[in-house]
Amino acid sequence: MDLIFKNELALVPDLRHRLRQLRWFRTTFRNSARAITARYGIHFDIDEKKLTRIFLDWVEIVNAQKSYAQLDRADFIVYAAGLALKELIKQAPVQATDAPSANTPALQVPEIVRFWPEGFVYTNFCVCSIAVLFEQEFGEAPALDACADDLRTWWSYKENTAEMPSYAVAYLDRFLGAEPNWLAPDLPEERSAMQRALQASPRPEAIGRD
Repeated sequence: MDLIFKNELALVPDLRHRLRQLRWFRTTFRNSARAITARYGIHFDIDEKKLTRIFLDWVEIVNAQKSYAQLDRADFIVYAAGLALKELIKQAPVQATDAPSANTPALQVPEIVRFWPEGFVYTNFCVCSIAVLFEQEFGEAPALDACADDLRTWWSYKENTAEMPSYAVAYLDRFLGAEPNWLAPDLPEERSAMQRALQASPRPEAIGRD
């Protein structure tokens, strides 16, 4: 998966807090979609009302679970991005309006983009955000697993998230080479990294809020 928007997103200082502001979230998402249009010639309509609702729902969920960030900050970043991906897929604010333009050679458009352009927009935005947040906070972005470019994986990704949007969290983990939790993908306490941290730390309810 080509992280098309990553370099531009990296120019945003303190991305962690900017993405939790509605104006910045909407702007960065729109710019991410435009970057994909510029690269692959696929145009998108974006429902701004849905995008606003997604942001508000996402922030509410993340705030309810943010104490887990103190157990494993890196894993919580991936988890929070997975929740955003879940809401994007569930509420579907993006609609591809056409195929790649005639000026875009077919070989330059990956199969996964042709197969599910909207899903690629959602996933690429979240993966680029994770990459930049990791670089800003830890100095290095996580490596992508080969399955992130595998069309068979994307077939199951699209089908399974259509039935159960919370699977988006598990697929994002898989794309990043982590161990997915397929039984309860959107529960932070069931994540492998959080399980390990919980064995050595108090329950998050006992930890002070940041």
